[in-house]
Amino acid sequence: MSTQAPTSGPQRLVILDQSIKVLYQSILVLSLYFLFAGHNLPGGGFVGGLTAGAAVSLRYVSGGAMAVRTAFRLPSHIVLGLGLLVSAGTALIPVVLGGAVLEHGDREVGLPIFGDVKFVSALAFDIGVYLVVVGLVLMAFAAFGDDLGPIESTAPPEPPDGTGREAS
Repeated sequence: MSTQAPTSGPQRLVILDQSIKVLYQSILVLSLYFLFAGHNLPGGGFVGGLTAGAAVSLRYVSGGAMAVRTAFRLPSHIVLGLGLLVSAGTALIPVVLGGAVLEHGDREVGLPIFGDVKFVSALAFDIGVYLVVVGLVLMAFAAFGDDLGPIESTAPPEPPDGTGREAS
């Protein structure tokens, strides 16, 4: 006869949970490196977004949908829409200024500690692509989450009578 109490969910692995706490931030920093280095080196918004998506996936494996909800406060459709807005704006602003679609410019600025730093307008487009990819990953976890609840909703459900109190 077994004396074990039934468990309500899957067992958590302590090593996995603790290692993901360290890896999560490291992978996000790597994704930001890919994002900012993308105009001169391999990388960019898509690769950086995929890397951030891998970090979110690890967070999901460790803590489930609730861990992803606490990591990203903005709803997934807002992240995706903001990325589309930034990318489309970056593509169309040169047209308004008399240039071609997706025409990019650059400016070199001398900063006290860093020396000469080159800023490229393609970075704004890459940031938009980064946000689109991260938003799509968040939407995927909202659609296929283990608790079947969307990532967007963190508030408790309203009572059916709409008064904010439970019916007696």
